[in-house]
Amino acid sequence: MPETILKLQDVAIFQKENLILNHVTLEVKKGEFVYVIGKTGSGKSSFMKTLYGDLPINSGEGSIVDFNLKTLKEKDIPYLRRKLGIVFQDFKLLPDRNINNNLKFVLKATGWKDSVKMDAKIEEVLSKVGMKTKGFKFPHELSGGEQQRIAIARALLNDPELILADEPTGNLDPQTSVEIMKVLQDINENGRTIIMATHDYALILKYPHKTLKCDNSKVFEVIQKAI
Repeated sequence: MPETILKLQDVAIFQKENLILNHVTLEVKKGEFVYVIGKTGSGKSSFMKTLYGDLPINSGEGSIVDFNLKTLKEKDIPYLRRKLGIVFQDFKLLPDRNINNNLKFVLKATGWKDSVKMDAKIEEVLSKVGMKTKGFKFPHELSGGEQQRIAIARALLNDPELILADEPTGNLDPQTSVEIMKVLQDINENGRTIIMATHDYALILKYPHKTLKCDNSKVFEVIQKAI
């Protein structure tokens, strides 16, 4: 039996005083690829923020990569995020340094010291996303699709057990979105668990996976045909 990587039981998710999602109960197993869909304002981003510790769980029980989300302390959040790879819609690359130094910055911030090991790791993750020759480029010299590949490489630096991708193709054209999706598919086929929030239904139909929908303050699994 694959191990459980995320489990939520009767969880309520709030933004300040506003209840966004209620009675959320779900389980994600190691190696799964799961979409999270829903209209703008349906709670997709709040759901993702809860998973990486940005929003607390006020009621119910939740665990992710062996961290208890209910009892998660501020000081534990950096350790949780080391076990997660997080990919955002807007890349969040540092504009004042090249790609190698963007990635090195993350490694140093997460406790890496050995520069030879850091260089080897950077080369490894850039190879995985087809960007091995781009390390000396600055973010502004890359296309949106290339920047998103770098963002995915950055998410892989600490060998995360789970990748959370929040609208990773949201700023990209359809062709580039498919290329990014192929990168994520390859990563998933190599055993990595991925939870991806998206509103790109063309991708969901092209690459069918388990799909959760946020609607009317609930999260529930939907069958592809019902999307």
